Amino acid sequence: MFRLSWLIGAALVAVIAASTLCIASHSPAAAEGQAMTLPVDPTPLIAETSAGERRFDIEIADDMGEREQGLMFRQRMDDDHGMLFVFEDTREVGFWMKNTPMPLDLIFIGQDGRVRAVMRGEPFSTAVISPGTPVRFVLEVKAGIADKAGIRDGDRLRHPAIDAVANRGNPG
Repeated sequence: MFRLSWLIGAALVAVIAASTLCIASHSPAAAEGQAMTLPVDPTPLIAETSAGERRFDIEIADDMGEREQGLMFRQRMDDDHGMLFVFEDTREVGFWMKNTPMPLDLIFIGQDGRVRAVMRGEPFSTAVISPGTPVRFVLEVKAGIADKAGIRDGDRLRHPAIDAVANRGNPG
C-alpha cells in the first residue's frame, strides 16, 4: 500500500513538474535573451492620416512583463506590423532601446487615441525616449514607417484597446 501511494505521489509530482516546465517554456518572455513574440491581435490597428488609412497587424503588450520585454532581441519585423503598449492609466512614460537591435519609431498616443508624438529609437541605446506628456498607449513600428505612412501629431489611431478608453470621453 505504501509503495503504491509513493508511486502515485511521485507520478503526480512528475506531471506537475512537466506541466510547469511546459507552461514556462510557452510564456512570452520565458527565454532570457530571446525575442518575445505575442499573438497577433485579430483586429488590425488603423491609423487615420491625411493620406488615408494605414493598417497595422499588432501584438499587444498589456501587462508589466510584456511591456518590459517589448521588442527586445527582435531582429526583424514587417512594415505593416507593430507592438501596441497599453498602460492602465494615462501618465508620462519613458522607453529605451537596450537589447533592441532594430531602429524603431515610437508613436505616443493619448487617452483620446490621438498621436501626441513620434520619436525615433536607436538600436541598443539606453537613452530615455519620452515625449514629456502623459500618454495611454505607445505603438512601436520599424523606423521610418511612421513617416512613410504619414502618421503625424494629432492623427487618430483606432483599435478596440484604444477605442474602449477613447470613447469614455475623458481628456487624454
